[in-house]
Parts: sequence; C-alpha cells; structure tokens
Amino acid sequence: MSEYTILKTEGRAKRARFDTVHGTVQTPVFMNVGTVAAIKGAVGTEDLKEVGCQIQLSNTYHLHVRPTDTLIHELGGLHKFMVWDRPILTDSGGFQVFSLAKLRKIKEEGVTFRCHIDGHKIFMGPEESMQIQSHLASTIAMAFDECPPAMEERSYVQPSVDRTTRWLVRCKAEMDRLNTLPETINKEQLLFGINQGAIFPDIRKEHAKTIADLNLDGYAIGGLAVGESHEQMYDTIDVVTEYLPKDKPTYLMGVGTPANILEAVERGVDFFDCVYPSRNGRHGHVYTHDGKLNLFNQQYEKDMRPIEEGCGCPACRRYSRAYIRHLLKAKEMLGMRLCVLHNLYFYNHLMEEIRNALDEGCFTGFKSDLLARMNGL
Repeated sequence: MSEYTILKTEGRAKRARFDTVHGTVQTPVFMNVGTVAAIKGAVGTEDLKEVGCQIQLSNTYHLHVRPTDTLIHELGGLHKFMVWDRPILTDSGGFQVFSLAKLRKIKEEGVTFRCHIDGHKIFMGPEESMQIQSHLASTIAMAFDECPPAMEERSYVQPSVDRTTRWLVRCKAEMDRLNTLPETINKEQLLFGINQGAIFPDIRKEHAKTIADLNLDGYAIGGLAVGESHEQMYDTIDVVTEYLPKDKPTYLMGVGTPANILEAVERGVDFFDCVYPSRNGRHGHVYTHDGKLNLFNQQYEKDMRPIEEGCGCPACRRYSRAYIRHLLKAKEMLGMRLCVLHNLYFYNHLMEEIRNALDEGCFTGFKSDLLARMNGL
C-alpha cells in the first residue's frame, strides 16, 4: 500500500514523502520522461540514478504499439524490462486523444486511433488503458481521460469533462478488478485521477470536487501547457488545488519550465513531468541557475568552462562548453547525451533545492531570488 505523508508546508506549498511498493519518492519531484521505456538522448537507467532521478514516466499508448504491453508483461513487467528498481508512472494514453486529433474518433466507449506508425486501428477505452498499464506493472497508473485544447469552447469542454468523469469511475472499477487477478504483476498498482476543464474556473472547480469524492491514490491537473498563457495556467492551478485533497499527491501534467515549476509548487503541486530537459538538451540548449545557454553559439567555441560552474553532473565534472559545442556541431551523439544528462541533473537538483528550501521554511525567498537570477526562465 502507498502512504503520502506531508512533512512541512509553507503557505500552500507542500513538502512530502510518498511511500510506494517500488520505493519512496520525496516531493516536490520531477519525473524524468522515458516515453518508450527510455529517456531520449542515449540515457540508461544507471545514468538516471547518477543524475538523481527518483521516478520516471513512460507512455501507455506508445508501449502498447511497440513492443506491446503483452510482451512486456510476458517478460516480467516494465521495471524488469528496462532495469529500473524505483517507481514508474505510466500515463493513460489520454493525451494521445489530444495530440493525435487527426487520427482519432471519440465515443462513450472509448477512442479509436489510427496508429501513428503504420495506420492500423487501435481502440482504447478506460478498461483497455487499465489493462495495458496493469500489464506494464507500473507503480502509478493514470486514469484514461480526454484532454480538450485549453482554448476550446465551453460547449465542447463541459460534455468532454463529464465523459472523463464517467471514464474515471470505469477506470477505478477495472483497476480494482485487475489488482485481484493472479497473473497481475503489481497488485498494489495505484490510480491517479485527472482534473480537466480547459480554462473555465467553474468547470475545473466542480470536476475537482467530483473526483475528490472518489478517494483515489492521487490527483493530476491535466490539459495545461497546451495553448494557454502562463497567467491562465497559474489561475487554473489556483482554482483546482483548492478543491483537490490536500492529503494526496497533486501532479501537474506536462509542465514545464523551471519558472512554471516554482510557481506551481507555491500553489500546492508536488509532482511534475516535462520533455523540456531532454528535448532542449538534444538541441544544445542547456539550463543553468543564470538562465539557458545555446551551446551552438560561437561565443562558446573557445570556452573551457563547464556548462555551469559547481554543477556535479557527468558533463560538468569532465567536459568543457567548447568540447560539447564541437560534438554538437560534428553531430556526435555524445554531445547530445552530455547536454541531456546535464539538463536532467539540473531539473532533479532544482527539485532538491526546492525541497531543502521548504524544509528550512525559506521557499518564498528562494523562489523569488532564483526567478530573478534566471530572468523568469
């Protein structure tokens, strides 16, 4: 069984510990995104431990397509498959309902997709999503939902959210059933529900109250960082966190920049994931406490300093900006890998700094100082 223990608060910000069957997660936490059971950028699970990753995220839809969840189940589950002994969260496939909009058809039963690889038809509803995630045997499974575009009309958003609620009830019933089966690898798999409602405060509020009554293992805020402004995002988080249970983990899906994370922690969020660190790293964009650098810029051609002075990541301990720039320009994979490792280290250690600041009761000052130093990055 899981246990979520709040250790400290500062305003609405929470410092907590989340104990799971696969280990303990200290929050606030950033989940490293391993979409297809690997972090893009030639990063192995031993690297993840070195850069301080506590929990990683994989994608239900993509693993269902390739290599298939049935194969992963046959091979002993996702932890064994990718050689990772810490917690894993799997998303539900619901975001692909949004991102593959041109390839899908939504009905009450679920969603019919056209596979993005070869075009074959895939049907996924709440039960199918839970079955796939049970096969994967992740620590935390996400409920199947629809993520409407942030700027969508109310006439579309309200029925979509109502259907997401009905889907959540079906997800809970199916997960309860799956966790009793003898062939289930992880019989203590947890279920997080997802709040939706675009940027309509009243829809968000009512949905948060409704799903809170289901007494799930955790709650996510979905449908943000998909077209709205940062101010609209923060206003929405303010509304939702007020009505979600304080004694359960709160997860802001797909967000975001260091500034987004700092603002959301202040509003009571304690789980995050985002592709930014790995995606930016693969393009030579690296994070520092003084802002972001583009290592392709000529100014770094003869710069023998590390990416960031004092950084303990594998790249900064050994290599210079000049060398990494050379690797990137020469299209050597090592350049991309070093930038990704640095960015993942930066994000994981930013979360450690946030936890330390909350432990010491100085998060508000830490946040304002860092935002000023990073120019709001």
